[in-house]
Amino acid sequence: MNSIRIDSPTGIRQGEEIDLKKLNDFLSGVLPDFEPVVEIAQFPGGYSNLTYLLKTSGNDYVLRRPPFGAKDIKGGHDMGREFKILTALQNSGYKKIPRPVIYAEEESIMGCPFYIMQRVEGVILRAKDAPKLINTVEPALMRKMSEALCDNLVNLHAIDIEAQHEGYPALINIGKPEGYIQRQIDGWYKRYLVSQTDEIPAMDNLAAWLKANMPTEGKPTLIHNDYKYDNLVLNAHDWADILAVLDWEMTTVGDPRMDLGTTLSYWAEAADGMFEKGFNLSWLPGNMTRQEFADRYAEKSGRDVSNILYFYVFGLFKNAVVIQQIYGRYKKGLTKDERFADLIFGVKALSKKGTVSVDKGKML
Repeated sequence: MNSIRIDSPTGIRQGEEIDLKKLNDFLSGVLPDFEPVVEIAQFPGGYSNLTYLLKTSGNDYVLRRPPFGAKDIKGGHDMGREFKILTALQNSGYKKIPRPVIYAEEESIMGCPFYIMQRVEGVILRAKDAPKLINTVEPALMRKMSEALCDNLVNLHAIDIEAQHEGYPALINIGKPEGYIQRQIDGWYKRYLVSQTDEIPAMDNLAAWLKANMPTEGKPTLIHNDYKYDNLVLNAHDWADILAVLDWEMTTVGDPRMDLGTTLSYWAEAADGMFEKGFNLSWLPGNMTRQEFADRYAEKSGRDVSNILYFYVFGLFKNAVVIQQIYGRYKKGLTKDERFADLIFGVKALSKKGTVSVDKGKML
């Protein structure tokens, strides 16, 4: 298992380079003890924020910046907010996060805000690695990994968001929990309409169903909003040991079932289509099913998830909108990343899965 190299940084994609001299000049001015960066590489995974490895003579760091052409997405890719959340989490008692180092709002360095954090050494599992893993990772280990992923989500939702820490506001202040579900439904549908490129009636129908069947909100918690295997750093010697959770871009406070639903919408199963399997390794033998995940979450958290279908369908709808936004940027020529060229088929696939799930009355 340990011989498998997962998610190693690579050369930087054309058009996404960082000016090393500008970066070092900035860092030497604000962090005199920060060693000069001698090498920059890029992590290849993900469709949203860009992530780079910064190597110094003594330490490795990670730099996060928004994707090119993303300034038209209101409220998205807020590097300052993500940095503040990581800083606040350091004082919450939850330890599975990388240490934030510095946030730079000044856009003269690379044309956008960015931040730098500690690199947590470990394994990050991407869905594209499934062919390497399906015959090398025992189902019993995958079971333990999926259980650890579920249990850690429960732990995230147990963080005291009202606790005050000296110098830091309570985490409840990072969002507005009252009316969260309705704002999410309305907001994501508006984002879809702004980025829409094709007529997909299923998207409009799902938005209408979500609005008509809105449940009563539960007690708010911290919610990650993008919680899945490839946002976890695992212990290289024990993949069931989670060292850190990454990508806190969309973190807020609200009904934790919305977070659970998003995770389940990523949770591909063996019978799902190839596009859905591209989200996660959860379809490999040994992983819990979506329903088993929901049942374990309910048992460990004590929360009622009997209406999980609603939150699952919301997750599918939200993911479809995110994909539509990325595809819309590609269609406008704001990014030349050819991975985005066929993403419209993903919007159609997820909206179809949501429609069938509503019709059948269960997660499909």
